[in-house]
Amino acid sequence: QVQLVESGGGLVQAGESLRPSCAASGRTFTSWSLGWFRQSPGKEREFVASVSWSGGTTYYADSVKDRFTISRDTAKSTVFLQMNSLKPEDTAIYYCAADIDYIGTSPPYWGQGTQVTVSL
Repeated sequence: QVQLVESGGGLVQAGESLRPSCAASGRTFTSWSLGWFRQSPGKEREFVASVSWSGGTTYYADSVKDRFTISRDTAKSTVFLQMNSLKPEDTAIYYCAADIDYIGTSPPYWGQGTQVTVSL
């Protein structure tokens, strides 16, 4: 059974950085993709970024492109989301997700989420 455990969220001021991580276990992830979604109060969950496990191909939402970087450490089965120049509108619960091949709109596996709060 795939398990995803996020950590590294927190409270920062606008302009600062955070680097949450997602530890993945339960299988080998060759030919899978892992990614991050986020959800703010009163809003739908939205895609943030994804990375293919084997080739490292990345995708980003337009709202975070040039500020966020997703990466993976295949030896440690961990995915990272480097978030720079954070804005108050980035405040949300960030969820790690896993899917076969590529990240779709409804990945089958999710972590429990980690809270990111950005203050002015």
